Amino acid sequence: MRKFLRSDQHVRPLGLLAVCIIVLALADWGQGRFLSAATAFSTFEIFATIGPVALGLGLTMMIREFDLSVIGMFSMAGCIAVITGADSPWIGLALALAAGLAGGLAQGFIIVRLRLGSVGVTLGGLLVFTGIAAVLTENRSLPYDNMQLALALKTPLAGVLSIRSVVALAIFAITAFIMAATRVGRDVIAIGSDRRAAMIAGVDVDGLMIGIFAFSSVCAALSGVLVSYSLASASVTAVSVIIVPAAAAAILGGVSLSGGTGRPLGIGVGVLVLAVLSTGFNAIGAPPYVNDIAMGAILLTVAILDGPYLMRRLSGLRRRAVRH
Repeated sequence: MRKFLRSDQHVRPLGLLAVCIIVLALADWGQGRFLSAATAFSTFEIFATIGPVALGLGLTMMIREFDLSVIGMFSMAGCIAVITGADSPWIGLALALAAGLAGGLAQGFIIVRLRLGSVGVTLGGLLVFTGIAAVLTENRSLPYDNMQLALALKTPLAGVLSIRSVVALAIFAITAFIMAATRVGRDVIAIGSDRRAAMIAGVDVDGLMIGIFAFSSVCAALSGVLVSYSLASASVTAVSVIIVPAAAAAILGGVSLSGGTGRPLGIGVGVLVLAVLSTGFNAIGAPPYVNDIAMGAILLTVAILDGPYLMRRLSGLRRRAVRH
């Protein structure tokens, strides 16, 4: 476990987070707008929305797949919870999570058994889930009358957290522990690195792939439910762009689109980088496009640093330096 926590794969996202905090703090020097409890609370609220989705999506990326359906599941689960949880939010939550589990298992089974690409299958899942949500809501926003629950989910805990952010942090901690303390983490990396070799080594490739897609779908469903409950409403199109920051967070956290790399804690730090940039630029009064430019520049830099050409060049320079 200690080795896992000290992994070099956590160095880059932690460094990015530190740089973002320092730069924004300097930009807000003497104003006290960025380094405040309100900004920290907003940061963790964004983390609670994007984090679980990024975690599930990141795990599918680690096995060299991609789950586009998280957008549709996020919306559909929120609609299911609002409709069925009028009398009891727990019933709405249970039914939404059950739908998420069923959707993820179905997609994983189709991908594994029919040997289909995940992008095509999950794109179909996205359209199906979005369509179901549109039917359930009749393409309109549905109010949720349990305002007491909505206020409770937004109430600050210890000044900077909420129930939603505590749940998101707990999911990351539990997933990180499972990945570090069991063979699941090693098997996930093995599948993403070389699926055939992992199968020869005795890894249950099919079962683990189905499980990861189920986990991704459940995470998206849980996040969608908590967001809908906290907003006291649900709609089909409110969160249609969530996959962009979720994928960006996973990449910033050390996950590669080519698979075989990444850690849950790294993904969590990647989400925090996005959240800090968003709330930080908003706190200092920067225009919205500044956040997009900064995020794009960081992603481009990470992509260049991860590129095989640069890695080969750096390796060659190191070898020449050792010889001399």
